[in-house]
Amino acid sequence: MKFGDVPVDQAEGCVLAHSMTVAGRKWPKGRVLSPADLFDLRAEGVATVIAARLEPGDVSEDAAAVRIAQAVLGPGVEARGAATGRVNLHATAGGLFRVNAEAVNRINSVSEAVTLATLPDLDLVEPGRMVATVKIIPFAVPEDTLALAEFLTPAEPLSVAPWRGRAVGLVQTRVAGTKESVLEKTAATTAERLAGCDSVLAAERRCAHTVQAVAASLRALKAEDCDMVLMIGASAITDRGDVLPAALEAVGGRVEHFGMPVDPGNLLMLGWWEDAAVLGLPGCARSPKLNGADWVLRRLIADVLVTARDIMGMGVGGLVNDVPERPLPRARAVAVPPPSETEGAGR
Repeated sequence: MKFGDVPVDQAEGCVLAHSMTVAGRKWPKGRVLSPADLFDLRAEGVATVIAARLEPGDVSEDAAAVRIAQAVLGPGVEARGAATGRVNLHATAGGLFRVNAEAVNRINSVSEAVTLATLPDLDLVEPGRMVATVKIIPFAVPEDTLALAEFLTPAEPLSVAPWRGRAVGLVQTRVAGTKESVLEKTAATTAERLAGCDSVLAAERRCAHTVQAVAASLRALKAEDCDMVLMIGASAITDRGDVLPAALEAVGGRVEHFGMPVDPGNLLMLGWWEDAAVLGLPGCARSPKLNGADWVLRRLIADVLVTARDIMGMGVGGLVNDVPERPLPRARAVAVPPPSETEGAGR
């Protein structure tokens, strides 16, 4: 492609580089100049225009953008029409956006002419949300550049992991002084949280905060065909040997991981009972605000595997806005410095 000042007499078929007003009409950049356009330019006294002339082997910006968009499409993502060298990609299903970051970096490294921008991996999306945009910077790209970008793109680097519609059971425990209003609010908040992932709170059990009582509640929810179970204790889990993890092991389940580098959400437990995920929720899950449990719950509902290693890798970005329901907000959880010797002597 050649770019620069072009005499009007030689500009037929060239692409206008900048918008301009001719005969009272605005011509947008990207306009392909026709013989009639050249006549109007001469009538206006214009001698040269800044334009691009495509050469053999060049692919126009719109056609190039379409090809890159088609190369990166995966399940749950669709491409819209091309304009000004841009194609936007949108989710066709609700769920979690998945992106192969290495593939995106490869495409963007082929040439400054080809760019692809996306949402972060595992971002929450609804149908119709834009998840990525392809933009071709110049008015054309050489065919060999475009072919290399396509060659380096693995299959389906952009996709949406859709919600799988879980029937979820909830266990809440009580101790002396536990208010029913707190349990009711927690159940309602949990139901709303699940509804956002196209899932339902199918059953709930409230019981004493003991291993035996929680184990009995787990068995009852299993009998009601719940394919995922959430547990939230009147007292938060503080150890793998605590009541909720012990109850899971008592019914034959296993604890995959306890704790996470996300706050609020540190005291999360991930476990499995046969093929069903069992989450021991931190106390912050009583609030509808985002917390670390959401990150794990959403992945599980979208059939995105979550391992202990995955959870331990959530620390970067894991400092989330605090929730008001916490009994001890992190800003107040600081050590009180001991009094100085001088202060002690004065008391």
